[in-house]
Amino acid sequence: MTTALPLFPLNSVLFPGLVLPLNIFERRYRALMRDLLKIPEDTPRRFGVVAIRDGREVAQTSTGLPDGAPPPGAEPTAGFGPDPMASFYSVGCVADASTIRERAGAAGGLASGGPAGGGSGTAGSTDDASVEEDEASADGPGYEVLATGTTRFRLHSVDTSGPYLMGEVEELPEEEGDGAGALASGVLRAFRGYQKRLASARERTLAAGQELPEDPSVVSYLVAAATILDTPTKQRLLQAPDTATRLADELKLLRRETAVIGKLPSLPAADLTRDPTSPN
Repeated sequence: MTTALPLFPLNSVLFPGLVLPLNIFERRYRALMRDLLKIPEDTPRRFGVVAIRDGREVAQTSTGLPDGAPPPGAEPTAGFGPDPMASFYSVGCVADASTIRERAGAAGGLASGGPAGGGSGTAGSTDDASVEEDEASADGPGYEVLATGTTRFRLHSVDTSGPYLMGEVEELPEEEGDGAGALASGVLRAFRGYQKRLASARERTLAAGQELPEDPSVVSYLVAAATILDTPTKQRLLQAPDTATRLADELKLLRRETAVIGKLPSLPAADLTRDPTSPN
């Protein structure tokens, strides 16, 4: 059975159980947050996060655009082209917004923190801040949002007729698969080794006494989110047919990544070579 769900495309992958902070400033996503705020607090305020295969999180700024062009983020498809289905991966994650609050200070003022509304990075340059302030003051404030991934979904179609994108989605059950428990134990051991190698390469101290889960599906999603991998690889893990398949893939990836780290003298700015950048 399919259902309609607002879409929030990002240059990153959200996994079930993982927390997603967002700084919202684009017009389309402010409209989405206003609609979510109309939902009672004791009811899930759900939207769908999909990773972008080809496109931009943030609509290009007004600099260089012709006079009369719509402001950045005014069009629901801005940055994705006329056919968003071709720009997005087909499997995403439902997010439940537990906190939605207006930005403190001036409307649309630049906020630091996690992913930005329409972008996934840290606070950016003065030009970006002024664009954000101008746009946010046009029809309401920006928002600070804290959401949590809940369940995976398959995206069947995208409706571009409203102020923001709506998707026809089908929620995907999480099947355990054969041998998930044993694989989870192996993945946890490999993940601890990976953490130690990574901490050593970055000349950091690994925090002691870290509590790691035992549930195979939780392990699979936590490791997928915490390992430094590119977006296509994380997406592959998200859309694995069952937990056991995801864990088996992670075991190979962790062994490979740990071996690579061990052969490198250092990893300067390793995250910058793998994670998407953002103008925000």
